[in-house]
This record gives sequence, structure tokens and C-alpha cells, in this order.
Amino acid sequence: MKTSLRFVAAIVLLLGCAAARADEAKWLTDYKAALAEAKTAHKNVLIDFTGSDWCPWCIKMDKEVLTTPEFKQYADKNLVLELADFPNSKQLPQKVQDQNSDLQKQYSVEGFPTFILIDPSGKVLGQQEGYLEGGPSAFIAKLGSFGK
Repeated sequence: MKTSLRFVAAIVLLLGCAAARADEAKWLTDYKAALAEAKTAHKNVLIDFTGSDWCPWCIKMDKEVLTTPEFKQYADKNLVLELADFPNSKQLPQKVQDQNSDLQKQYSVEGFPTFILIDPSGKVLGQQEGYLEGGPSAFIAKLGSFGK
């Protein structure tokens, strides 16, 4: 019984994180649309390769960085956000699954979370593999150091 309650509590927590993320920042799931928006808006694209419902470090980055007002404000001004999710318990449309697998191969992503900053043409400006300590300010500083 305790195991069942812990499982339900974990699911509620994960769903809450996903809902908070949706409220905090606009994450696209269409790579071509993200590139087109980036070109029009003169911004770079941040791709988040994540296992949103099973990867503890991904969930920690979501909670401590990606859902914060500080990151949202930075992203709104500077980035187009692309989510390349590889969930275990939720089913993505086949088109999105195929696209995410292709992106994983294209950018040689081997672990989660991995964040890749690209320009509107798809050129890699920088990459952060794994969890980064220090909250949104450290992550924003890391993104700012790319391409310099």
C-alpha cells in the first residue's frame, strides 16, 4: 500500500512539474517551426533533450531553472525553446518521436539532460551536458558564454 501511494505521489509530482513548465515558458516540439521562428525573431534556439518523466536530473533542471521567472524572462528576450523529449510513460505523436530521435542522432546526444544552443541555421553554438548547479543565473551565464 505504501509503495502504491509513493508511486501515485511521484506521478502527481511529475505532472505538476510538466504543468508548471507549460505555464512558465513556451516550448515548441516542432524543430523546423523553431528554426523558422528563430530566423524571424533573430534569436537562437535552445534544444532541451530530456527524459521529462523519468530522468531525475532533467526533472531537477526543470524545477530549479527552466520553470523559474528569471529563466522565462531571459528566454522570452533571447531564445526560441525546442523540447526534444524522450518520455517513458507518456506517448508522443509518432512524428515527434521520429523527429526527436533524428535530432538526437544529428547532435550526437548521448545523455539527458543535454542542452544545445543553435543559431537559426542549425549551427551549434554551445552545449551543456547534464545538470548544472547554481540555478537560473548559472545556466543563463553558461548560455551567454556560448559562441564567444
